[in-house]
Amino acid sequence: MKEQLEAIRKHALEAIAATREAAELESLRVKYLGKKGELTAVLKQMGTLSAELRPVMGQMANEVRANVEKAMESQASILSQKAMEAQLKLETVDVTIPGRKIEIGHKHPMYSVLDEIKEIFINMGFEIMDGPEVEEADYNFTKLNTPDDHPAREWSDTFYLDPDSKTLLRTQTSPMQIRAMETYGVPIRMISPGRVYRKDEVDATHSPMFHQIEGLVVDRGITMADLKGTLNAVIREIYGPETKTRFRPHHFPFTEPSCEVDIQCHKCGGKGCPTCKGEGWIEVLGAGMVHPKVLSGCGVDPDEYSGFAFGMGLERLAMGQFKISDLRLIFENDMRFLSQF
Repeated sequence: MKEQLEAIRKHALEAIAATREAAELESLRVKYLGKKGELTAVLKQMGTLSAELRPVMGQMANEVRANVEKAMESQASILSQKAMEAQLKLETVDVTIPGRKIEIGHKHPMYSVLDEIKEIFINMGFEIMDGPEVEEADYNFTKLNTPDDHPAREWSDTFYLDPDSKTLLRTQTSPMQIRAMETYGVPIRMISPGRVYRKDEVDATHSPMFHQIEGLVVDRGITMADLKGTLNAVIREIYGPETKTRFRPHHFPFTEPSCEVDIQCHKCGGKGCPTCKGEGWIEVLGAGMVHPKVLSGCGVDPDEYSGFAFGMGLERLAMGQFKISDLRLIFENDMRFLSQF
């Protein structure tokens, strides 16, 4: 038995000193000191010894156990220190290495234009008002003097939400003009930016969802000259003092007289290109004098008050300001495109 104990001591101490990981050390503890370990197996033989040898072998067995446990504690400390050193070496930071560039987000080009337009109109004394995107047909069409048989009210042009065509995704932010006059009365000077929805085909200048800015001015003595002066001032503030505009007669149910306003194509300078469809001009907004029926429908006396209204597409304004040739780029969220602005 003495030889067995000495062999256990020798082999255990050698194996412990050779370990490189904590898992190996734990495996050795189980092998030599566990319930089914080698030292335990030897101690189970104590009953076969004589009464004189039992105390001697018992003392020797305790010494072997103490030697093995001490060796394990010492090796565990060494392995822990080495693991710490390895971890520190792995996590060493070289402060002389240039830092990584942090990409910081920035405002979308369309909302940059929107903020600029808001500031222009606020400086001109306009208020900003917001309204629901899910709108009643009464506000989107009827109160804007749009008859029941108007093409814009067809299911092929508008996103209706019920079979009775009474609720829809608004096709313009003009309903907010009606709500504003009903709520606050006149005189009034306001703009209403927001998302609108129409069943347009997707191409370089159209999208079924886009952003519009509608404006309204109602007061005593408002004329077409006020309309043209205001819109020219806004457009030249956005695109520069040399921007050329063109007012063309048009028809809108809610204004009379009505007009469309174009700016000279930023891409070709008026020569004609795919962006302007060869015309040299790009339509940016529709406008006109508020129809007397619209005023009277909101409880405003058209003999005492007059006003003008306008609506402009935000995406087209952004296209003009940033020289963007295709409206779809604004919605595609391509970082290669957006990072330019």
